Amino acid sequence: MAYIPRLKTKYQDEIRTALKEKFQYKSVMQVPKLQKIAINQGIGAATTDKKLIETAIADLSTITGQQAISAKSKKDISNFKLRKGMPIGVRVTLRDNNMYEFLDRLIAIALPRIRDFKGINDKSFDGRGNYTLGITEQIIFPEINIDKINKIMGMDITFVTSAKTDVEALELLKQFGLPFKNHNIVNNG
Repeated sequence: MAYIPRLKTKYQDEIRTALKEKFQYKSVMQVPKLQKIAINQGIGAATTDKKLIETAIADLSTITGQQAISAKSKKDISNFKLRKGMPIGVRVTLRDNNMYEFLDRLIAIALPRIRDFKGINDKSFDGRGNYTLGITEQIIFPEINIDKINKIMGMDITFVTSAKTDVEALELLKQFGLPFKNHNIVNNG
């Protein structure tokens, strides 16, 4: 029997029916779902120190369980000593089982390890049902060995959903268990 992540099963068994009832969808296929999670790390200091990219790739690959790739600059900017094609960041896109596994670890283990954590902000929706969460330290993930870190770097985690509005996306992410602070989003859709 193939392994199915816990949150994937929860979505299929509980979340889908709860959202269908709440928003009165005619079909199960209309219910929003999580399509992918994109994780980006911008490393501005990589223009002077090339090893930062290699360590960031190793860290992000360890955290996500999937090989990360370097993001290259698109144009020359002389003030930043930046040339077109230079690696200036690291990214990885998670789908299906890897996505659900990462989300489970993020909710259950990583977010509670943030100092003075009071919940995540619900204002970071883009108007099309996608949510971006900024994390300031990569050491909140237990896969990272704190003794081997020479520079603390943050990352952006984007949850791409098939929801048409931010209200639907907020409800979907709340059902998955993301700990939002306050729930006063206005329906603009």
